[in-house]
Amino acid sequence: MSKIVIALVGLLFLPVSLFAPIAEAKTIAQGSGSSGEDPSSSLVAPDKSDVTLTVRLTSYNAVPEQTDGNPTVTASGIPSNSEVIAARSRDLASTLPFGTVIALYRDDSDTPGCGFKKVEHLIGYRVVADTMAPRFTKRIDVEFDQTDKVTVEGKRMNPSRAMGVCSKVTVKVLGKLPLTKIPDTQDELAGLVDASQQKLAFAK
Repeated sequence: MSKIVIALVGLLFLPVSLFAPIAEAKTIAQGSGSSGEDPSSSLVAPDKSDVTLTVRLTSYNAVPEQTDGNPTVTASGIPSNSEVIAARSRDLASTLPFGTVIALYRDDSDTPGCGFKKVEHLIGYRVVADTMAPRFTKRIDVEFDQTDKVTVEGKRMNPSRAMGVCSKVTVKVLGKLPLTKIPDTQDELAGLVDASQQKLAFAK
């Protein structure tokens, strides 16, 4: 009986590091978008409030003809993801480094060359994780799914074609995420943004 009691007491004093590999394996298995931490703690508020830019907005599909030889990987090194990824022109690199979370707005009505309102529901929030060719400036390029379709005037077409090229688009910086914590879905990203904004409002 005394040996059993001693063994049980000994278990209480085992070093915590003994369990660390188990915890680390669990974190890795959960993936980059789900670390098990408080999700709002992952999104860091911008250094300055109300950081906004006016850009030209375009879009792309992650296919070789529109990217490079490896369209499944972004310039930041993370996988392409049409739900949450955006690219920016290289002149915006210091203002919009990789991991920057942005919202995109356009007040003007759609025009024949710009169908922003037709695809706005697919844009949502975006994380800057890709870059554009050097010839482009003051531009954001959102990734759309090449298999997706929207209906425009009775015709089914890819969202990239439906949107076209839109000028006078406002980019608002909402915060920054580590590249390893970029969510996989728009719902998860929106949840991070909402939680972060609630935290900021409470702090005020």
